[in-house]
Amino acid sequence: MRFEIPDDKRFTHELVLPIRWGDMDAMGHVNNTVYFRYLEIVRIDWFERMGCAPDPRGVGPVIVNAFCNFYRQLEFPGDVVARHYVCNPGRSSFDTYITLGRTDDPGVVYAAGGAKTVWVDFPAQKSVPLPDAIRALVSGAEPG
Repeated sequence: MRFEIPDDKRFTHELVLPIRWGDMDAMGHVNNTVYFRYLEIVRIDWFERMGCAPDPRGVGPVIVNAFCNFYRQLEFPGDVVARHYVCNPGRSSFDTYITLGRTDDPGVVYAAGGAKTVWVDFPAQKSVPLPDAIRALVSGAEPG
C-alpha cells in the first residue's frame, strides 16, 4: 500500500543530513529503519526552530502514526536533502510530510513519508487545541 502525498501542502523547512556508513545494511543501501530516523530528525529540527520542541512537563507535539514510501535506494556516501511540509490543520492535529532526496541528484525524490501530529498536554495525557501560531503556519493564515 502506498500513501499519497497531497499537492496542497505548505513547505516549511529543509535540512541536509549526511548518509553515514553505519546507516547501510547488509544489502549495501540505507536500511529502511534509518529513513524513519531521517524523517524524525527533520520533524524535530522544525519543531525546535519553531520554539515548540516536545516538553514532557508541558504541551507539545507527538506523532500518532507514520509512513514512508520508498522509491529509490539511498547509498553511502552522500547527503540527504529532507524537505518538510504541513497541511490539514484540525482542532488539535495536522499532517506533516517529508521528501528525501540526494544533494547530488536534485529534484529526484528517493522516499517520501509523513505523520499525523497531535498537540498534547503531556502531564494530562490528552490532546489540546493547536497553538495559534502553529495553526496559522499550517493553514497559511496570518497569526491573529
